[in-house]
Amino acid sequence: MKHWIEAARLRTLPLSVSGIIVGSMYALANPTNIELTPTDVFNWKIFGFAMLTTLGLQILSNFANDYGDGVKGTDNEDRVGPKRAIQSGVISPAAMKRAIIITSFLTLLSSLMLIYVAFTDTNLYYSLFYLVLGILAIISAIRYTIGSKAYGYRGFGDVFVFVFFGLVSTLGVNFLYSKQLDLELFLPAMAIGFLSVGVLNLNNMRDEESDKKVGKNTLVVQIGGKKAKLYHYFLITFAMALVLVFASLNSFKIDQYIFLLAYIPLTNHLIRVFKNKDAKALDPELKKLALSTFALSVLLALGMIFFFSDIIVNVFLGGR
Repeated sequence: MKHWIEAARLRTLPLSVSGIIVGSMYALANPTNIELTPTDVFNWKIFGFAMLTTLGLQILSNFANDYGDGVKGTDNEDRVGPKRAIQSGVISPAAMKRAIIITSFLTLLSSLMLIYVAFTDTNLYYSLFYLVLGILAIISAIRYTIGSKAYGYRGFGDVFVFVFFGLVSTLGVNFLYSKQLDLELFLPAMAIGFLSVGVLNLNNMRDEESDKKVGKNTLVVQIGGKKAKLYHYFLITFAMALVLVFASLNSFKIDQYIFLLAYIPLTNHLIRVFKNKDAKALDPELKKLALSTFALSVLLALGMIFFFSDIIVNVFLGGR
C-alpha cells in the first residue's frame, strides 16, 4: 500500500483540483447566472463527483507516467527526481498496467455519475459532449508517456495540462452547475492552467539533462534551459496578472483580495528559480508551486463567496 500511495504522488493532487474549486465556487457566488435556490446554486453531488473524476485523472496520469517512463528506460540512474515505482522495482510493469486499467475504469465510472447528476435524462447533447470529453481526458492522461507516439515525448504535455487542468477543469465544472459559459471565468481558468503548466515545466527543467539522453523531447529540451526559465517566469507572472484582472472586472472589495496572500510564495518561488544553478534544487519547488496554486484557488474561491454573502444566507440558512 505504501508503494502504491507513493506511485499516486499525493503532492500532485491538490493542484489537480484547483480548477474544480474555483469553477464550483464561482457558480455559487454568481447570482447573475443562477437562481438563488439550494439546488440550482450549488449541488454537492456535482462537486463531489467532479473532485473524484479529477483526482482519478491525476492519479491515472501519474500511474501512466510511471509505467511509460519506466518501460522506456527514461527513469534511470541519471534522473534527478525521486525514484519512481517501476524504476526502483517496488511495483512491476504488469501490476502498474493493471492499476492503469482499473483507475481508467473507476475514473470513467465517476465521470458517468457526474454527467448523470448534472444533466439527469435531459440535455442529451451536453451529456454526449461531456462523455466524449471524459474519454478524451482519460486517453490523454494515458498517452502522455505510453506508446510509440507518446505526446509527452514530443513537447505537447504543456498543452494537455493547460487544457484539461485549466480550461476544462474550471470552465467545465462551472457549466455543469450553470449550463452556460461565462467568459469572465476564462481569466482564472487560464491562470490555473498556466500555473499547472508551470509545475510541469519545472519538472522538465529539473529533468532536462536526463531527458535529452533518452530522447524525451519535452518543450524544455527543445527550447533549452535558459528559454525555459523565461517561459516559466511568463507562466507564473501572467497567471498572477490574470487573477488581478478578474478581480478588477468583478469589482472586488478590499477584503476579497485575500488571494494576494498566495502571491507571496509564488513570488518567492520565482526568485528561487531565477537564482537556481542546480537542477536538483528545483525538486522541492514542485511541491511549493503546486501548493501555492492550490492556496490561490482556495483563497480566490473564499473571496468570491464573501462578496456574495447574501447567497450563502439564502442557500445554507434558508434566507434567515
